[in-house]
Amino acid sequence: MSLDQLPRNQWATVVDMVLPDAADDRELVLRLAEIGFVPGEAVRVVATGVPGREPLAVRLGHTTFALRRHEASFIRVIPGATQHG
Repeated sequence: MSLDQLPRNQWATVVDMVLPDAADDRELVLRLAEIGFVPGEAVRVVATGVPGREPLAVRLGHTTFALRRHEASFIRVIPGATQHG
């Protein structure tokens, strides 16, 4: 499942990143990986904005990031995390 589909407050583990066709989106995926959205990392959506449920507040380690749903859709996760901080 993609991170934008993860229910709020449920921990998950990053398993992969989608490699998009568009050059701008490929650069976006690279930036996401550079800030720590890499396989094995525990993540959870801690809040969603209103209206439209954007942005997503996503917890990764000890940091919270604001991601648009479009950005979060490139991050593949599996529900559950072996460890989270």
